[in-house]
Amino acid sequence: MSEKTGSPWSRRAALTTFAATAGTAAALGGALAAGGRDAAPARPSGTQRRTEPYHGAHQAGIATPQQRYAIFAAFDLETTDPREDNRLTTEQVAANFQRLIQGWSAAAERLTQGRPPGPMPFARPEVPADSGIADGLEPARLTVTFGLGPSLFERIGRKRDRPRLLSPLPSFGEDRLEPAWSGGEMLVQICGEDLQTVSRAFRTLRSRAPGVARLRWSQQGFLGMFGDSTPRNLFGHKDGTANPRPGTAQFDDAVWSTADEPAWFSGGTYLVFRKIRMDLPKWDTSTTRTQDQTIGRRRDNGAPLSGGHEFSTPDLRKAGPDGGLLIPTDSHLALVRDVPMLRRSYNYDYGFQGLNGPAPADHHHDAGDGAHDHGEDMPDHSGSGHSRYDSGVLFCAYLRDPAEFVRLQRKLDKSDRLNAFIRHTGSAVFAIPPGVRPGSHVAAALLTLR
Repeated sequence: MSEKTGSPWSRRAALTTFAATAGTAAALGGALAAGGRDAAPARPSGTQRRTEPYHGAHQAGIATPQQRYAIFAAFDLETTDPREDNRLTTEQVAANFQRLIQGWSAAAERLTQGRPPGPMPFARPEVPADSGIADGLEPARLTVTFGLGPSLFERIGRKRDRPRLLSPLPSFGEDRLEPAWSGGEMLVQICGEDLQTVSRAFRTLRSRAPGVARLRWSQQGFLGMFGDSTPRNLFGHKDGTANPRPGTAQFDDAVWSTADEPAWFSGGTYLVFRKIRMDLPKWDTSTTRTQDQTIGRRRDNGAPLSGGHEFSTPDLRKAGPDGGLLIPTDSHLALVRDVPMLRRSYNYDYGFQGLNGPAPADHHHDAGDGAHDHGEDMPDHSGSGHSRYDSGVLFCAYLRDPAEFVRLQRKLDKSDRLNAFIRHTGSAVFAIPPGVRPGSHVAAALLTLR
């Protein structure tokens, strides 16, 4: 994660630029390559539509066929009045939140349907309501999805109405989290087929926040154009093979909230967001055997190492000619399969993050099976200020219970071979409210509770 007040994002790039690196993603972190199916799922239809519905039982941007580009941004509500520097009461913070979410919802509806965003609140008459950077462009399947962080509910005096399963994620032993890339009281996920329209939507929402909320961090992601094929992440492996298919009972059971959640949250879900840095130089100089055994699948066709095709069910007990298991028990596939979640992740590539002092020692070599040393691509926590190349995956898991992710990540933390090539550097969890009815706004049912 990374654009935030005083964050490294300001050192990376302006919001209207993008690191155009070839590659794709759909998930890594807690579920890089899960189990299999007997046949390839049909890709959701509608990928050529230029607009996506804004209203419905669920927010768009979840079951929606995944778009090529995304911006994720977390905000925190202001606790003081910026004009008088007085601390705001809970009632004042709640009123600001309601005004902000109403304004954001209205602007998001207009933008996703190809209309101007409408006037900015409290703006001077000479200030334009829109940046103009997307004038003449179609909406390009733009979606805007809103989430609420664990601390928001107490901040606005609604602690008793917080979704039952929403709580901050614990830290894990392999984490190297940057506090400035983690957390947040509100999330905005903006996805689309045209990066310029995505950037325009972000600027529109951000311009309506001053005085009410401040930006905590933001991240940009991208996917390749793989058509009906499973996307590939920056490790070159197919990613998202075992995702449940929208519109099926399997999808509904994995993603949407349970009946024992607060009534206002019916039709909602949870989003686990993790920024995961990949050690690409180390990976790129590892052998094919090391790479495949780390994942548990063949890179060329995505098939499990036990045989078959990409969607074949992995046989975790099948042994090879030498008597050893074809799929190592500590491979990523063996550890993550059958965990119910929708992975809707994006690649990122921000390049080198500044030069200060001598370059770190070169660790470009074959890691070997199960090696856990880290190359120059990984975060430097020594305080030496060495250059760091920042690329990897923005892992997004939509699921009905974040505890499923916690359980999985604890297991991965202990023995996953992939830990030799990745580091989790950002972390957040959000409750994603249900969809919006015409004439209403996101989280309207929460704000009308007494």
